Amino acid sequence: MFESAEIGHVIDKDTFEAEVPALREALLEAQFELRQQGRFPVIVLINGIEGAGKGETVKLLNEWMDPRLIEVRTFDQQTDEELARPPAWRYWRMLPAKGRMGIFFGNWYSQMLQGRVHGEFKDPRLDQAIAGAERLEKMLCDEGALIFKFWFHLSKKQMKARLKGLKDDPLHSWRISPLDWQQSQTYDKFVKYGERVLRRTSRDYAPWHVIEGMDSCYRSLTVGRILLDGLRQALDRPKVRPQKVSVAPLPALDGQVTLLDSLNMTLRLDKADYEEQLITEQARFSGLLRDKRMRRHALVAVFEGNDAAGKGGAIRRVAAALDPRQYSIVPIAAPTEEERAHPYMWRFWRHIPARGKFTMFDRSWYGRVLVERVEGFCSQADWLRAYGEINDFEEQIADAGVVVVKFWLAIDKETQLERFQEREEIPFKRFKITEDDWRNRDKWGAYRAAVCDMVDRTSTEISPWTLVEANDKRWARVKVLRTLNEALEAAFERSARQARKKKR
Repeated sequence: MFESAEIGHVIDKDTFEAEVPALREALLEAQFELRQQGRFPVIVLINGIEGAGKGETVKLLNEWMDPRLIEVRTFDQQTDEELARPPAWRYWRMLPAKGRMGIFFGNWYSQMLQGRVHGEFKDPRLDQAIAGAERLEKMLCDEGALIFKFWFHLSKKQMKARLKGLKDDPLHSWRISPLDWQQSQTYDKFVKYGERVLRRTSRDYAPWHVIEGMDSCYRSLTVGRILLDGLRQALDRPKVRPQKVSVAPLPALDGQVTLLDSLNMTLRLDKADYEEQLITEQARFSGLLRDKRMRRHALVAVFEGNDAAGKGGAIRRVAAALDPRQYSIVPIAAPTEEERAHPYMWRFWRHIPARGKFTMFDRSWYGRVLVERVEGFCSQADWLRAYGEINDFEEQIADAGVVVVKFWLAIDKETQLERFQEREEIPFKRFKITEDDWRNRDKWGAYRAAVCDMVDRTSTEISPWTLVEANDKRWARVKVLRTLNEALEAAFERSARQARKKKR
């Protein structure tokens, strides 16, 4: 795979200097058009052999282009903040907005290669990391991102010659880094696993470009030309993407019995039972959040439900059990300009809590398969692929110790009407009712179908849905707290079992 990058590509200095002015002008023009259109972000992944010109090339790109529109990100040793969260969190929060370019050193490929080369894990885990990278890049490209992946290469002979030349030069020996010497000892393994990664992850939507790094003129011109060609193709494409041909539509639910139909909506608690059970579950929850075992976990609670189902009241009863420093509440409404400029999942990744912390989402990433689907805010292709993207997201955060608990608070149509009318009549509740609520009520059937599809496709062993009978608010609030307690206790027990296995 690397043979063509070991044959000695060279461009003489005169040719280089003759071509650079036109290339710089074209790159600048494309960069400003990228900003003006604001249709997609550009992500440039920098990988390869140490000493092959990665840093020099990026430095030159910053000189050729406007550095104000380029975000260079370096992912070295993980910070305490990053270690307390899922691995992908550090990358998601640094993604460039539409109209901008992000250059990533030490990206997800660097992490998986260094880990495998140094024996931190075996091939099965490398294969998992490769599959995860493929899913991430596919999602980003489906959201419109343009991804360039560069592997800067040197042959083993070229690498050794470079190190010897620098070592013998007192004026430039300082350029040799500890990583250079380290990689000189692990070159064969690094190339072996690098080839495996490139072979598995070079796709039509995000291909790898292998660049021979020995000659700086060849290296710089080649990277500049690839960037320019890719940018121009993306910028010149029609603004309206053609609708993808999708699979057959999901079956209609007309006349079918659904999970929502199976709920017993008559379940109730009288006031005395409610007050006793509520305080019991709140005390239990408070103790679990303060338990030392919580240091290995974070907790995410997702609240979805019919309008007027009592999500806010349930959230307040959960919060009442805790010190405000222990939790955060993230209300999800229509996306802001900043959020629209990033991939859909970006605004949710940013709020994933650190270990020991608890976040409640009042509405969530499920908006794509609920309101966006029903109201036509995204294409059918977008919400159909969202089921898989959401499952992948929840699996990633669960693997990192995040306990994900998802609630759908269900009420029947008659109860909703009563609560709407009550909100209109009581002055301090009028702010809760809007024209959108009445309009959504007219689409009750469409939302019901979307909810059933959502539960069918995203209620997994890793993060199952809990359907809450919410005609009686007291019953719903106690069930929410009890479910959170049971989920945390189950997570603590799983962690204890895993710890016992490791000791054997």
